[in-house]
Formats: sequence, structure tokens, C-alpha cells
Amino acid sequence: MTATTGAGSGAGPGVGVSSGPGAADPPHARPGPAGTRPRTPHALLGGAGILGFLACWETVSRTGVVSADFFPPATRVLRALAAEAADPAFWSALGDTLTGWALGLLVATTGAVALGTLIAVVPYLREATASTVEFLRPIPSVALIPLAVLLYGTDLRSTLLLVVYAAFWQVLVQVLHGIQDVDPVAAETARSYGLGTWARIRHLLWPTALPYVMTGVRLAAAVALILAVTAELVIGAPGLGSRIAVAQTSQAVPEMYALVVVTGLLGVLINLGARGVERRALFWHQSVRGEAAP
Repeated sequence: MTATTGAGSGAGPGVGVSSGPGAADPPHARPGPAGTRPRTPHALLGGAGILGFLACWETVSRTGVVSADFFPPATRVLRALAAEAADPAFWSALGDTLTGWALGLLVATTGAVALGTLIAVVPYLREATASTVEFLRPIPSVALIPLAVLLYGTDLRSTLLLVVYAAFWQVLVQVLHGIQDVDPVAAETARSYGLGTWARIRHLLWPTALPYVMTGVRLAAAVALILAVTAELVIGAPGLGSRIAVAQTSQAVPEMYALVVVTGLLGVLINLGARGVERRALFWHQSVRGEAAP
């Protein structure tokens, strides 16, 4: 702290008190760090990106860079989307797609968490199943379409077969990695305190594996939607994919693009919902606390 003299110091006649640069400035008047600028909200940036994309789409189609017969302008597609929204059959198809997606994701997540925990906890079981997992996991789910058609035809069960198979491995692998990441010191401490199997799973394995599980569920949610629409598109099961196929064969190109846009919006909403659930489930985890920090 230094004492200065001057009539304009504001601490009385002839005496002013200063404790360093900026000490006399009110908090709201202090300049920010050098080179920083106000941050633009993410929502504004996202909206600007969408508007720019729609403008490019409209320009490419209107100027004839791509034929409007095969790539109609965005305005025509949006009008077709509004017409689809007024059709009850559209909402029925959307419900069919969401039903196959939700049921398949639920079955896959439940089975993967239970089986993954069992494999990781039981000695030697992971080594015994490692080769089987590595063989089955890379098989594309679309390769099972002929099997699904033979077993269930165009029924909802065909969609569920493909969705469950695709989403199951996403969660199972994350569960195995999560339980493998348990701190050996913590595991040894739990044994020394005599914790039983279920107590170790609840207080040690599950908190460690939960961030991995939530990542697996988020990835599985996106994969499940892809396979649900693919099954409807190829097999003809009821849903948005089936309506896309019908629009394509009947040359209703704007309606086809409108339905494709709906599937994209559905994927965005599912991803946002999965991230929201992940943040709520992991509110105690350092990664979520770090995101919430200013």
C-alpha cells in the first residue's frame, strides 16, 4: 500500500490511498483479461449454421447446380414436411419407429449391463468369452436382415432383432472397460474390509463403471435409431423408413426428403436427451462438474 498526494485522489484533501493497479476502480468497471471478447451463445451459432445450410441448399437447387427434380429446394421440402405433420399416418409411423427404437435400446442395455457385470465379476469368465465377443461384435447388424425376415417377416420383432444386436455390443464393451478400470488399491481395500460381492458391485464397481455405461448408452441410442430406420427401409416394417421407401418408389421426392429431415431431427433430439440423462446421472462426476464450472 502506498500513500500519494494530490487533490483528485478522493481520500481527503492532499492524501490518497492506493493498493495497486485498478484498486480504485469499481468491480464492474475493471477491464477483463487482455484479448478476451464476449462469448457468442451456442444456440445463436447453431441457429446461424442451420440458416446458412438452408440457404446453401436453396441456392444449389434454384440455380440448377443440382436438378430440382432430384434435389428439390429447401422451401419445397419444408412445405412437404408441414403436409406430413398434418397427416395422422405420419405420426403413427413415427410412433412405430420410436417403439422399435425404445424397446430395442431397453432390452440391449439391460442385457448388456447384466451380462457385462457377470463376465467382469466371475473369475476366468472374461477370458473364456473374449474370443466369442470379438467374433460377434464386428458382424454388421444389416447382415442379419435375411435372418430377421426368415424368422419374423416384416413384424416389429424383425426391427427389434437388428436394434438389440447393434446396441448390445456398444453397451457391453463399455461395461467391460469400465469395470476393468476399477482402482486396484480400492479393490484391495474393499476385500480387506470384508465387503461381499454385491457390496463391491454397488459401492466400487458400479460407480467406476457408470460413466462408461452412460457413454455406451448414448452411443447405443444413436445406433439403435439407425438400425430401426434401416430395418423399416429394407424390410418394410412399419415406421418412418417404410414411408421413405414408399415416397421414393412413388417419385414423391419432396416428401422423401422431408421424412429424411425428420429422421435427422429425431437423431438430434435423441442425442440431446441422452446427454441430458448422462449429465443428471453423473452429476457427481468430475467431468460433469467441470462442464458446469464457469
